[in-house]
Amino acid sequence: MVFKVFYQESKTQVPVREMTKSLYIEGESVREVRKKLAQFPYNIEFISPIEGAFLEFEKQKEDFKVLEI
Repeated sequence: MVFKVFYQESKTQVPVREMTKSLYIEGESVREVRKKLAQFPYNIEFISPIEGAFLEFEKQKEDFKVLEI
């Protein structure tokens, strides 16, 4: 399953909505995705599974790339 992760690049700075970034990653569960991203200094805000029509919509974006960890 593909998950969309919303995050800030630094855990030490106060989160600012305008600086929120997103990435796509494959995993079996939200817990597995968090474990995969634990090695990065990200402040994870939200993880959402995407599938069906929403996944097809996201694939149309030019910055769609599934991160492989």
